[in-house]
Amino acid sequence: MIEALLAKARSKLQRHVTDIEVRTDLTEDQKVSQIVVVFSTVCAAIAVQPIPFADIFILTPLQAFMGTRIAAIRGLRLSQQEATEVIKEIMGFVGMGLIAQQLGIAAAKILFPIFGGVATVPVVFGLTFAIGKVMDAYFINKIAGRKMTADEIRNIWKKAKEAGTREGKQREKEVRRDGLD
Repeated sequence: MIEALLAKARSKLQRHVTDIEVRTDLTEDQKVSQIVVVFSTVCAAIAVQPIPFADIFILTPLQAFMGTRIAAIRGLRLSQQEATEVIKEIMGFVGMGLIAQQLGIAAAKILFPIFGGVATVPVVFGLTFAIGKVMDAYFINKIAGRKMTADEIRNIWKKAKEAGTREGKQREKEVRRDGLD
């Protein structure tokens, strides 16, 4: 029974994450949107754990892996290390806001260990969502032979973060409704 569940989970993971670039039933934009939401959800779920700063060591590699999946969908081959470098470049343009938010997340977890973790859902979902959307725009521009300006990155970041935070708040309500706090 466990083997069957693991096989089903593995199949679903391949279909929706690791092999998504070869699916023919979705457009590239639909594939990217799916990847961004899946990784935003996973990162937000991980961030619920109450240990301050621990999630950054887990979230960044997951976000870099999200970048490799987005790049593959767009037709680029990118290693996880190269994706991490793209994240660092993007964060260079929006970094101070990200640092302040990470400190806020840590403070919430220190002051309110269980509730603070749940409260981070919209923030982490929004951050991961914005990273994914900016990475997608970055890759699209790279393929076109164009380098994005800092203002373009900041504008996409701001809009995507707002949209992602709204969706993250909805997911937080679902977590609270399901009795996890």
